[in-house]
Amino acid sequence: MRIVMDARHARDFGIGTYIRGLLQGLAEVDSSNRYVIVLPPSEETQLPKLPGNFETVSYAGTDLDYSDHVAFPAFLRRRKPDLCHITLNRVPWFMPRPYVVTVHDMSRQLLAGAGWRTQASLYRARRGLARARRVISVSQATLRSVQSALDVPVSHFRVVSNAPDVRFLQRPPDADQERLRQLERFQINYPFVLYAGHIRPQKNVPRLIEAFAVLRTELADDPRYRDLRLVILGADINQHPEVRRAATQSRQAPAIRFLGFVPFETLRAFYESAEVFAFPSLYEGFGLAPLEAMACGTPVVTSNCSSLPEVVGDAAVQVNPDNVFDIARGLREVLQDSELRLRLVANGTRQAARFSWPRTAAAVLDVYREAVVGST
Repeated sequence: MRIVMDARHARDFGIGTYIRGLLQGLAEVDSSNRYVIVLPPSEETQLPKLPGNFETVSYAGTDLDYSDHVAFPAFLRRRKPDLCHITLNRVPWFMPRPYVVTVHDMSRQLLAGAGWRTQASLYRARRGLARARRVISVSQATLRSVQSALDVPVSHFRVVSNAPDVRFLQRPPDADQERLRQLERFQINYPFVLYAGHIRPQKNVPRLIEAFAVLRTELADDPRYRDLRLVILGADINQHPEVRRAATQSRQAPAIRFLGFVPFETLRAFYESAEVFAFPSLYEGFGLAPLEAMACGTPVVTSNCSSLPEVVGDAAVQVNPDNVFDIARGLREVLQDSELRLRLVANGTRQAARFSWPRTAAAVLDVYREAVVGST
């Protein structure tokens, strides 16, 4: 097969992890098919090193341009594909068939307000998925979300999980020294709760801040945690006034640090050093960050809704993300119950190891074969 993959989002925070991991996995499990990887100009460095049956081509347009509905399909047809893979649920109107689509979540449609823009987005998503030969859903929860919002035949769908970056599972010989260097660089010399990810409404960061304020009050006399801090890795706080307002109103702003996006080595150092990783998201299509933290040996507190129970299994403390006091309760239990911490770390390591990109790639390759032969 000659498979053309839309990898224009390879540098993005979430979808980029999927694209890079899938390509690395396909490179390990498939040496017979030919892959054409579509990237923005001069972004080949965003990809892992790939073998000879992979080639990259440049395309300057984005999937947010109206012209993409015509120009990108024409570009794909010139590549003469047997199959195309759209790695984000934005299918161009005149997309050549057969094609496969990966759906990561339905947050853009389900969490938007009412109005013609939302209806147009739903219509585009429904049409794009209905015309696809196969649709890859990254979790059972995402599959349920799609089926509740869109009328797409169930026979189209295959559930194929994501996986953490393999580098989280492989500690280099100098990992401890690198971790200490990173902490020193950011002047981290205190215990901290960590959040890493986008700062969007569904991520529930303001409630996490409120829960942290409750936790700080409860641990004010604890000799180990009375100087506990909250470290938030993600977008620039200046772009999110609601989060800044929550920090101010919590009266704990001096104990909260916003560090923006950080390189991989820094992210791994923070995962490894955190007392607990907090991820009380209201909606996740898959929820990769808890697995990353688990792979680094850090106990996790996360939500009991959407895909997160499916992803973390029994390896995390699950809380009600709508309840500030329940979030605080989960964090406090992990911090103060040493037996629970040890159990979560052991279970988390095993849970993270259940997901791998070669395994995911092998399942995606089966989807490609189904799509080309048209089996049901």
